[in-house]
Amino acid sequence: MSIPLAERMRPKTLDDYFGQDHLIGEDSILRKTIEAGHVPSMIFWGPPGTGKTTIANIIANKLEREFIQLSAINSGVKDIREAIAKAEKIISLTGTGPILFIDEIHRFNKSQQDALLGSVERGIITLIGATTENPSFEVISALLSRCQVFVLKHLDKKYLVRLINKAIEEDSVLSKRDIKLYETEALLMFSGGDARKLYNSLEIVVESHKTDETVIITNDLVSKSIQNNFELYDKSGEQHYDIISAFIKSVRGSDPDAAVYYLARMIEGGEDPKFICRRMIILAAEDIGLANPNALLMANTCFDAVHKIGLPEGRIIMSQTAIYLASSPKSNSAYAAIDKAQEIVRKNKNIPVPLHLRNAPTKLMKDIGYGKNYKYAHSYKGNFVEQDFLPEKIKNNSFYIPQNNDSENKLRNWLRKKWKSRF
Repeated sequence: MSIPLAERMRPKTLDDYFGQDHLIGEDSILRKTIEAGHVPSMIFWGPPGTGKTTIANIIANKLEREFIQLSAINSGVKDIREAIAKAEKIISLTGTGPILFIDEIHRFNKSQQDALLGSVERGIITLIGATTENPSFEVISALLSRCQVFVLKHLDKKYLVRLINKAIEEDSVLSKRDIKLYETEALLMFSGGDARKLYNSLEIVVESHKTDETVIITNDLVSKSIQNNFELYDKSGEQHYDIISAFIKSVRGSDPDAAVYYLARMIEGGEDPKFICRRMIILAAEDIGLANPNALLMANTCFDAVHKIGLPEGRIIMSQTAIYLASSPKSNSAYAAIDKAQEIVRKNKNIPVPLHLRNAPTKLMKDIGYGKNYKYAHSYKGNFVEQDFLPEKIKNNSFYIPQNNDSENKLRNWLRKKWKSRF
């Protein structure tokens, strides 16, 4: 069986690795840690094809440590115990524990993750986990507290282009072919910042020609080749980000039919239902928000219910929620408000809180004016009294701007009655 291009081109050293400069570039924290030879247990969090497995292999090679690899998709507690037993033998013989790499660690349940704890604590293994999901949600706190989390990003265009050229020039197979690279935009588009998908696309294009043919890579050729080999291209289920993006945009665009269709695609594709439910919670706040506050309650209830009952029945609840969210009026006013407020905070750090709003637990604080002249709203008619709450320097800024929907029009009218010069 031929080795895929992505595997043939996997970097062996830090200097061969392209991208993730914030982690392994010159003078970066992780690079210094690796070169110093003192690598802690860690978790790499990032999209597919960004080099999580590759960095783990590089670390093992650099430190000359035994490398044990498991995939959480098809491994259980028995496999973990066998890996730990192997690690104990290695450390008894060499004095140095191996690196245990667990791909898609977020798919391990609590008992499986618990099985790792003791060995990590005793230094029998150095754990490196890889995940595409937020480890704060998917990794138990006891294990997470013993690991450093490093975030990987989609690769920039400049690195993707360098990867294409490197493969054409240096790969043991492609370097023997007559390949002329005229355009790269389609390759980059199909890759989506994923190096593995980039190499899959390039390999499909080249393999669509006879070995003695000249391969002239253009955007049109790439598009036709990928579409003609769609099943081959997507055999590893790497449409994950494309389909969730289409689902989000369908809900945002108020199309319940499209939302349910992409929901079905994800369910049939084996997507983690908790991932889908979390996205719906975010959607409810980001895209519906105050236009229908009940959307957030429903999305959160959906997450809890699906967590309790799982699939297949959970798909009905997810469908109900997706339809409700897609059919709800839309507003991103809360999202826009916090974005603008954070921007102001970054530009004006540490603005003093107005004295009348400060807490005054001691006599000294009261004597110097903390809390002085604060007006207690409930002591006034209608439980409201006009006073300044923002610091003087930014008091003319507006963060929440109600949008034009029934719910927020009511909010706007209420606020205008209270704050006559605003809203």
